[in-house]
Amino acid sequence: MTTRQENLQNKIVTLDEAIRRVGIWRNAGLQVSFTNGCFDIIHRGHVTYLTQASDVANRLIVGLNSDDSVKRQGKSPDRPINNEDSRAIVLASLSSVDLVVIFHEDTPYELIKTLQPDNVIKGGDYDANERDQSSTKYIVGADIMDAKGGKVISIPLVEGFSTTNLIEKIKK
Repeated sequence: MTTRQENLQNKIVTLDEAIRRVGIWRNAGLQVSFTNGCFDIIHRGHVTYLTQASDVANRLIVGLNSDDSVKRQGKSPDRPINNEDSRAIVLASLSSVDLVVIFHEDTPYELIKTLQPDNVIKGGDYDANERDQSSTKYIVGADIMDAKGGKVISIPLVEGFSTTNLIEKIKK
């Protein structure tokens, strides 16, 4: 019998395992959505967003920025607060998340290109209609979705919840 801890660990996978699982899901006729982010300190906004993202398809894959990838984003010298393994465990514990794949690049473009999800989803600070890749509102992978007839989706943010604001509140 598999323990809950083993089930949790089984949701954090390598790219090769993600490819295998997506193949199984596709053979079963399931739709797959993809989102990504740092998910440094999980808060209500994240949980609401991930729950809504999971409702778009049968399975939700989260591409998680590695520690080095987060640092290159220039958010703050102290970020990430939690390391990639800790962030992956917390994400995997959410019932809305089916797989977590850590990526080391600056963007999840190659991950999206390889996994070929049916949908790419981001929060409301991105624009699902933006196609200028130099725009800060552009959703990475939109060109892949456009080419295959997939969907690019932006989910409204929950007002008042952000990791940056939470960190500032803790510092005070």
